[in-house]
Amino acid sequence: MEIWLWVVTAVVAIIFLGSGVSKIVTSRQALYDSGMTYVQDVHPAALKGIGVLELAGALGLVLPPTLERAVHLVPVASGALAVMMLVATALHVRRREPFAVPLALAVIAATLTVLRLTAYPV
Repeated sequence: MEIWLWVVTAVVAIIFLGSGVSKIVTSRQALYDSGMTYVQDVHPAALKGIGVLELAGALGLVLPPTLERAVHLVPVASGALAVMMLVATALHVRRREPFAVPLALAVIAATLTVLRLTAYPV
């Protein structure tokens, strides 16, 4: 079970790493043109902030156990990512856009949080 949990954690970290970096380095117009139409409802500075938070969450999932420091931050990072994805789900629902991906990420991140806090601590 521990290996499976690390594989899921790594996949989630990669997803958020890519998403966060793209929001930080890509222009708002380029994100819109690539299909992220919700960016028109988000202030440019907030969009960059979301990217930074996603990047921090991704790093928070893998760096503490890798460095063997502050491992209690892993469930904090996954919990914060779950909350972010619930907010993203609400945004997509409000805009009448597909919301399955952020909802699935919210559920996966929340599951990681619960498992790391209970049965499988880092």
